[in-house]
Amino acid sequence: MTETQTQPVTYIAVCRLDDIDPETGIAALVRGEAVAVFRTVDDRVFALSNFDPYGHASVLARGIVGTRGEVPFVASPLLKQPFSLETGECLDDPSVSVATYEVDVVDGEVRVGARR
Repeated sequence: MTETQTQPVTYIAVCRLDDIDPETGIAALVRGEAVAVFRTVDDRVFALSNFDPYGHASVLARGIVGTRGEVPFVASPLLKQPFSLETGECLDDPSVSVATYEVDVVDGEVRVGARR
């Protein structure tokens, strides 16, 4: 493999899309990491680290899903900091972010890939 080629992303099936109600999330263990997987009202799916860096707990999957302008986010259930579902960046403090993951839906199955 040359330096310009990348290895293909390996995805892990975590649930069916119908297992996640719109505007909610679920927690999954992916390669030993706690991942929060969210479904928006328009059926887009996002995956973030489940760890809240402010509350120091794995709780983001239980957060409140919404939008700020055009940006979909999850607000931590502990201290309510909003994290962009697209980038993982805290919308109130851009110096803080959580990891994001590749995510795909194939034939109704939600699959999580590599950390971005």
